[in-house]
Amino acid sequence: MKTLTALLLLAAAAQAADLIEHARTHPDGRAPFSFDATAWQDAEAARYLPIGVFDSGIGGLTVLEALLTLDAFHNDTLQPGADGIPDFAQERFIYFGDQANMPYGNYSAVNRTDYLRELIVKDAVFLLGRRAWPAQGTEPTYDKPPVKAIVIACNTATAYGLEDIRKAVAAWKLPVIVVGVVEAGARGVLESRTTGGIGVLATVGTCASKVYPRTIASTLGRAGQSVPLIAQQGSATLAGAIEGDAAFPDSVSAYALKEARSLAEAYRAEKPTAPLQTIVLGCTHYPLAKEEIDTAFTALRKEDAFRDLIAEQRTFVNPAEATARELFRELAQAKLRLRPGESCPLDHGQFYISVPRVEEVGIQLSGDGSLDKDYKYSRSPGHLDFEDTKNVPLTPALIPANSAKLVKERLPAVWKSLGK
Repeated sequence: MKTLTALLLLAAAAQAADLIEHARTHPDGRAPFSFDATAWQDAEAARYLPIGVFDSGIGGLTVLEALLTLDAFHNDTLQPGADGIPDFAQERFIYFGDQANMPYGNYSAVNRTDYLRELIVKDAVFLLGRRAWPAQGTEPTYDKPPVKAIVIACNTATAYGLEDIRKAVAAWKLPVIVVGVVEAGARGVLESRTTGGIGVLATVGTCASKVYPRTIASTLGRAGQSVPLIAQQGSATLAGAIEGDAAFPDSVSAYALKEARSLAEAYRAEKPTAPLQTIVLGCTHYPLAKEEIDTAFTALRKEDAFRDLIAEQRTFVNPAEATARELFRELAQAKLRLRPGESCPLDHGQFYISVPRVEEVGIQLSGDGSLDKDYKYSRSPGHLDFEDTKNVPLTPALIPANSAKLVKERLPAVWKSLGK
């Protein structure tokens, strides 16, 4: 008899197949969750398309910041080494934050990973297509540019949807690169040369997938290094607090302290012989709160129970820069990277965010106008003719005040691009 896990995987695969077929049967890209595949028929023209980046909210802006500021290669020779010019200076980016459906990390806790996986592929379809919604209005527009590469700037989405997106892109025969953040995070651990224990702070869903311990162990093992003790802490609150979600009313610092304490306790339960030294920020929201998280671990070291358990000097691994490096190499290898002197037709990047489609019959909203929590986590996949959210242009005014402050202070390149 098949296990529950096997049955869930089969169900999720079937839903992904339904979405793949749905896109095929709507080739003009005007239906929900479809795209016009003619954008990639001319290989040379496809080089000038922008690059898509998506996350479950604004956390992926930390990855976009790395993409906008990376200077790790020489733009003329492609050799490693800074040349004073951002590596993606010629490129433009389209960012999408699925804020209406976030946090992605909580779907596994209510056994809705099948719906989560469909959401993740839908995110990719949005980036591939031209269909979007205006800030005001009840009809979609069809002037959003398609993309030549997709960066999954979300750890949970990478854990649950990376292979689904790659299979879909292959089934659609699209020359589109797909890059995720988890492998990059594991490489960051390898490069940190940690001698102590490793802690993974992530969402509930990412931790439930066990993708980080598995990928870190594999990465270190292939490099001939021993694998230290790895502990995880899945948070259902910290990402939402960073987003400024009204459902999480306490301060980011308060949630950071709670999660740091839980991670330290999980590490202690494993009976370690070395202190916790490396912290993987396994959710793209968390680098926005790195200072608060570090302060939380400093505070814990003042308690007798944790003084020797937590290293005095800690290393934080942010997968964003490693993801940017991987994208550069992938574009160069596929000959999709724009060379010096070439430029994307877009004057500047574009930003989109999902919001509840309040005019849709049957959706349920909370008091602040967001999707009702019980409604959000009770949905089932397969309803490809129903849109309870819509993707509209993201402006600084749509970012909650607390989150906007973090973006402005800690992601200056993104903030500047948002204001254009």
